[in-house]
Amino acid sequence: MLKPEHLRTLREVVRRGSFAAAANRLGYTPSAVSQQMAALEREMGVALFERFAHSVLPTSAAEVLARHAEVVLIDIERMIATVQEVHRNSERQIRLGIFPSFTDVLTGVLRAMEPADRAAIRLSVAEPSQLIPRLGAAGELDAAIVYQVSNSGLSWPSSLGRRWVAEDRYKVVLPRGWPDLAPYRVEQFVDLPWIVHHPASSDASFFDGVFARWRLHPRVACHSDDFKITLAMAEAGVGAALVPDLALRDHGRDIVVADVPWLNTSRSIFTLVRPDRETARLQSLLDALAV
Repeated sequence: MLKPEHLRTLREVVRRGSFAAAANRLGYTPSAVSQQMAALEREMGVALFERFAHSVLPTSAAEVLARHAEVVLIDIERMIATVQEVHRNSERQIRLGIFPSFTDVLTGVLRAMEPADRAAIRLSVAEPSQLIPRLGAAGELDAAIVYQVSNSGLSWPSSLGRRWVAEDRYKVVLPRGWPDLAPYRVEQFVDLPWIVHHPASSDASFFDGVFARWRLHPRVACHSDDFKITLAMAEAGVGAALVPDLALRDHGRDIVVADVPWLNTSRSIFTLVRPDRETARLQSLLDALAV
């Protein structure tokens, strides 16, 4: 059977015109090159070289075989590179970023995974504005699940792949001890104490616009960018708050969740992926999270 190393040696001998030059290029001795070419001649059943005292001359058969060998060797090298890349992709850890209120979704998926698959995932939990810079060319994340509220200032490189996941609707959260505000007309929310995001954040700017559009005048009782803290403050009777559905998955019993008809506000959840790191394992995980 033909051996790839013999074909590589043949290619170099034909290119360089001597066993010695080919040996120097390949790191062999001239004797080893001579032995390989003799073995190749026996395998092919034809003479590949005319041998002289200090040189060799490739025959027409050697030149034809060298041309075919070039194609075969390129295919072999491509095959090896492809297999090695698949191996690297299958073994490489998945580095995923998520925003805090997506954690409950992720933990549900992780519990259903095999231990070996779960062990290959490295997570980072942070706000979208902190995750996106880590998806750059030198970044450590392969993908991130982020959100955007309306046309907030969130931006990302055009090189990233983007896939929509869901719309996460906002609800109004009220302390249970407050008087019943149903049917939740706008005028019933005027001058209420509110728990809001810290000023200058993208979410805060958006909610300022919501309050202004409906001519609400929130009396700020608490600033919080953490929905768990916001819910705890609402349960304690501190104020009302705007909270997305995802953050309400495991809320306590001391609040009222009001789906007010006039609000009609949501945040768009989507995945950003680096195309050069989109492996089958990563795609499978993102599909499970999207479901």
